[in-house]
Amino acid sequence: MAALIGMLKFIEYRYLVRDLSVEIYIGVVAVFFTALGIWVGLKLTRKPETGKTVPTESTTAILNKYKLSKRELEVLTLIAQGHSNKEIAEALFLSTNTIKTHSSNIFSKLDVKRRTQAVQKAIEVGILNSKILSD
Repeated sequence: MAALIGMLKFIEYRYLVRDLSVEIYIGVVAVFFTALGIWVGLKLTRKPETGKTVPTESTTAILNKYKLSKRELEVLTLIAQGHSNKEIAEALFLSTNTIKTHSSNIFSKLDVKRRTQAVQKAIEVGILNSKILSD
């Protein structure tokens, strides 16, 4: 009985492979290209995380020296990358007034008056590096 069922399954399999082989191969290729398309689409449309910096030991010491918080470092990094207050607020999910307050705190802690001066001083003292600016 088991041999008969096995033989029937084998015949069914051979029929399936012979008569429907083109459809099976087309289906396999379609699934492959669908998966490939989804993967490529995710890679191309994924937004890079902006403003995310991980301070190193030396950067942490410098941040402590100037008493900059991690959020102020994120704001300073985005300022250095050329973002406006509105763009920074949207990226960090904060209000524009909060960004202005953070900017004002950064300016006073770094003893500067403008955004460009803050970025220049942050580079000079080692808070920011050129890699962050090129991202």
